[in-house]
Amino acid sequence: MPSALVHITIDSADPFALATFWSAVTGHPVSDEDEPGDDEVLVELPGGPGLLFIRVPEGKAGKNRVHLDVRPTKGTRDAEVDRLLVLGATLLDDRRDPDGPGWAVLADPEGNEFCVERGEAERGRSTPD
Repeated sequence: MPSALVHITIDSADPFALATFWSAVTGHPVSDEDEPGDDEVLVELPGGPGLLFIRVPEGKAGKNRVHLDVRPTKGTRDAEVDRLLVLGATLLDDRRDPDGPGWAVLADPEGNEFCVERGEAERGRSTPD
């Protein structure tokens, strides 16, 4: 019998603050049941697993073994990278090519790596990533 993927769980020093960042990234809300100071905070993603942020006492110690990839639903990858930097992300590695393919590796405010890929319209105009 297969299992359903329910949550993607991310360790955090401040679950509500990190969930608020990811809520802005995804455009989906933090659960109405969650508030600042909670030890578990959920960003509800329609049709898929939610992002669950859990308070842990230790800080991030190394490179993530699993990371999220995001793709803008409107606009370009480069505009999305700019938007995420304003929200508090940090650019770690720029793997964007001048002719279009590639991605940008960012870190969220607690240092968790994630990648930004080209949007759907961009993917149709040049070679695949």
